[in-house]
Amino acid sequence: MSPALLLTFYGDDFTGSTDAMEALSLNGVPTVLFLQSPQAGDVAQFAHCRALGIAGISRSQTPEWMSHELPGVFSRLQQLGAPLCHYKICSTFDSAPQVGSIGRAIDIGHAVFGGDYVPLLVGAPVLRRYTLFGNLFATLDGATHRIDRHPVMSMHPVTPMHEADLRRHLADQTDKTVALLDILALQSADVDARLDRVLAANPDVLLFDVLDDASLAQAGRLLWERRQRATFVVGSSGVEYALAAHWRHADQVSPPAASPSADAVERVVVVSGSCSPVTEAQIHWACQHGFAGVQLDAARFVSDASSAAVNEACAAGARALHAGQSVVLYTALGRAAGFVEHGGRDSTEFNSQLGTRVGELLRDLCERERVTRVVVAGGDTSGHAARQLDMYALTLDAPLAPGGPLCRAHSRNTRFDGLQIVLKGGQVGSEKFFAQVREGAV
Repeated sequence: MSPALLLTFYGDDFTGSTDAMEALSLNGVPTVLFLQSPQAGDVAQFAHCRALGIAGISRSQTPEWMSHELPGVFSRLQQLGAPLCHYKICSTFDSAPQVGSIGRAIDIGHAVFGGDYVPLLVGAPVLRRYTLFGNLFATLDGATHRIDRHPVMSMHPVTPMHEADLRRHLADQTDKTVALLDILALQSADVDARLDRVLAANPDVLLFDVLDDASLAQAGRLLWERRQRATFVVGSSGVEYALAAHWRHADQVSPPAASPSADAVERVVVVSGSCSPVTEAQIHWACQHGFAGVQLDAARFVSDASSAAVNEACAAGARALHAGQSVVLYTALGRAAGFVEHGGRDSTEFNSQLGTRVGELLRDLCERERVTRVVVAGGDTSGHAARQLDMYALTLDAPLAPGGPLCRAHSRNTRFDGLQIVLKGGQVGSEKFFAQVREGAV
């Protein structure tokens, strides 16, 4: 008899989806991540898994797109019968009324799943993300910043964070009322009674503070024990870490005896559409330590219908691989270099087309050079690029950096079945991350 599902989830981008899969898999919850809504036969193939996710692209889409696409996906997940369904968002909560609206996702999910309220949990200490009295904080280079003063997220090129109080931030995206179970309540001896008092006001959404592992585990207990009143939850991979902590305490799951690991490979291919300064530092470090660097003209990649730009970049990458080098092919070095003329197209359309072309480039290199391990850097880029690789599902191979695991591809195309791939968000990893991927080292 197959074990029952504990959790289903939908990730609003591909990188965040692998983050959720990693959090579960490393904590004793075998997990499969599908890259599109799975069919019954696909689910049966992974019957041993206790969590199932679908990787999406809603973080880069309009509320209208979400209203059209998400009800069907949520209904499919609901049919799988797990006690909880999680809409997985980035731990930096970057979103806006016009793109990646977390508020619109809450509205849709609440309508599909029902329930008295929607729990919202964003803090994830393992990722150095914290919520205190409703405000979000994130650590960068050892310093912790309120998210609206964060050197990167306050200047995000698409969804800059100008408000740290998540209740106020959400107020621009939904009319639902948002209550808070703050850190003092979570640390109190009568936390259940305090929760009841907060819920007595009948809020639509309940935000949980998270500061440390203890408050995370307490939130996980409340999510699980109160699930009859709230089966749809929104948040970062802190949701997975919180639930896993409670499941371990309740002996519902057992962590693996040893963390999985990966051997080194001779060459890796990195493609990047990220404008993050973290990724910029990783590209500089790689190129200074033996990687060949190939800069891509983003505007030309999108406008060139003949694919000449892709072919030229593929040839440059192939030359480096033939010489025994790993290669990083990138569209930008940091935020300033990421702005290009869209030629009249909106940024959503442009980014979609660019990600697709970058994926075509990666596919061509994999087929031409028999590459076995690759990286796609950039949240929006990953969603569009990964869809060019004939993969229908991913499972965890090994952890590398929190939020950026090495995954194994499942494909009906023998060339891509078993491909090892990292889908890396802009803020993930140290400057040596691309070398860590090649070496298979944490």
